[in-house]
Amino acid sequence: MKYGFVKVAAAIPLVKVADCQFNAQQTSKLIVEADSKGVQVIIFPELNLTGYSCGDLFGQTLLLEQAEIALMQVMNETRQLDIISIVGMPVVVNSTLMNCAVVCQRGKILGIVPKTYLPNYKEFYEQRWFAPSTAHADDEMVRICGQHVPVSSDLIFESTDLCFGVEICEDVWATIPPSSHLALKGADVIFNMSADTENISKHQYLRSLLAQQSARCLAGYVFASSGFGESTTDVVFAGNALIYENGTLLAASERFSFEEQLVVSEIDIERLRGERMVNTTFAASVRTYKDYPVKRIPIEMTKANEDFTLTRAVEPHPFVPAGGKLLDERCEEIFSIQVAGLAKRLVHTGCKTVVVGISGGLDSTLALLVCVKTFDKLGLSRKGIVGITMPGFGTTDRTYHNALDLMSSLQVTTKEISIRDACIQHFKDIDHDISVHDVTYENGQARERTQILMDYANKVGGLVIGTGDLSELALGWATYNGDHMSMYGVNASIPKTLVRYLVTWVAETGVDEKSRATLLDIIDTPISPELIPADENGNIKQKTEDLVGPYELHDFFLFHFLRFGSRPAKIFYLAEIAFHDVYDKETIKKWLVNFCRRFFNQQFKRSCLPDGPKVGSVSLSPRGDWRMPSDASSALWLQECEQL
Repeated sequence: MKYGFVKVAAAIPLVKVADCQFNAQQTSKLIVEADSKGVQVIIFPELNLTGYSCGDLFGQTLLLEQAEIALMQVMNETRQLDIISIVGMPVVVNSTLMNCAVVCQRGKILGIVPKTYLPNYKEFYEQRWFAPSTAHADDEMVRICGQHVPVSSDLIFESTDLCFGVEICEDVWATIPPSSHLALKGADVIFNMSADTENISKHQYLRSLLAQQSARCLAGYVFASSGFGESTTDVVFAGNALIYENGTLLAASERFSFEEQLVVSEIDIERLRGERMVNTTFAASVRTYKDYPVKRIPIEMTKANEDFTLTRAVEPHPFVPAGGKLLDERCEEIFSIQVAGLAKRLVHTGCKTVVVGISGGLDSTLALLVCVKTFDKLGLSRKGIVGITMPGFGTTDRTYHNALDLMSSLQVTTKEISIRDACIQHFKDIDHDISVHDVTYENGQARERTQILMDYANKVGGLVIGTGDLSELALGWATYNGDHMSMYGVNASIPKTLVRYLVTWVAETGVDEKSRATLLDIIDTPISPELIPADENGNIKQKTEDLVGPYELHDFFLFHFLRFGSRPAKIFYLAEIAFHDVYDKETIKKWLVNFCRRFFNQQFKRSCLPDGPKVGSVSLSPRGDWRMPSDASSALWLQECEQL
């Protein structure tokens, strides 16, 4: 296992009904292929060694004998391989016939899992041939292929790297599926062999069902269903192979293919176990069902090859949804959360005035747009929104005019208060050389701006609306008791990579043409606090990403560090994949070290954050997702970074 990933596969072989020898050949072929791809566990469709649609042929002794011979054939042809295979076949247990999943490895049968729920409605009538798992005691054993093997629906196959359980088709459609109990007993991944028939709209329902079960169990879910070759006398089988991780689809087969298919992906066991550890509801459920019996079967997992590579996609911008309709829907939802949060605060306080510092940059622009939408929805006059631009030593003509133009086109109250004279006097008072552009020079300007906003808000009886975003909070890229402070921070849960998309979305969907033109120019402006004088051509000299690193990298680091508790080595590995054509290893390492150092050192700023709405799955509010001592040591994380 590398960085917690286990490679799994769902196989859809070609099938000939009742031709066990042919089916065994197809099964062995796909197992060998999967092993060559580094797959550690593979599952096949329900009753794949005989075919699911044999009907009353399941009562024929010859078919049952040939099924056992087919299993022996598969094990003989794959006994040199470390891969764990889960194949489907009918098994006679104590004079009853059971629909079973046989788990085998290196010529040994590890256990047999019979189906619990046998559908006997509409096109299904399995109770005509099979007995359910409840027909026998949990400690039942069967002799098959010369081996003495446990038979139970409550088997859990476990090693240090992976713990998995198996259920069959209808089991997952039950009110309380067996997989729910197996997950609560430690199964990281559920494998389901199925013979799912097709009809209109059923496929989407099935996907929803599997995604929900995967999410509810905080588990991986690997599903393989019968495909081309099964009888089409009354129904059709489309060959569904689906791999989920905590509700997210990782890989899927082509439906209605006439060819065999092998769907491969990697499930992040480390992530799943981390999710379970922090989810107190999962722990409570474990306690509630602590008396549910299971039998644990030890397994040996193959180690990941040195050349192990992920086949699953690694999204370089995890905070930003895929484009098109989904991006539009997500932006609308996020913007609505921001608006609803601010609206409640205004209604509660009775304030009809807000004060926002407008710099002509992305963050203050988004905060202003949220204020405008909130006032419109509450039926308040936009003149109650006081936008204050506060030009200083580093303000450029571009951002200055964009700030004024935007406030004008949005018809909010506009004020301009220069901070130059106040800062010059302040530097004289504290005996600071104004030609020395150090942290005192920069932070003095930031605090002067915040003082103006706070005092003006007191004057007009309004609230100061914070503009700082999630990425800045993670890096501590804010002046303590300067732009760090406000009366309500609408952007506190919005990462920098998402701010640009939100402003773009508003520009395209919610403003007039003049405002749109200004917004598009703001989007194209380099990110800067503008605290250092411009260059000789009047252009921005102090670019944030030159100083702290690319925000797309930092947002990637933040997401994996905070959302999944990933260690630096794993974050680095994933970042290499996500940004392989953008940044080299040295660049990624450099900024990862910077991220870890700044994240720990700047916690004190996050310990006293103003109120603000949580938007996504990641938040740094000390009242919400993140509680960390300000004096926690970063030594372990930085040491691992240096060893990359």
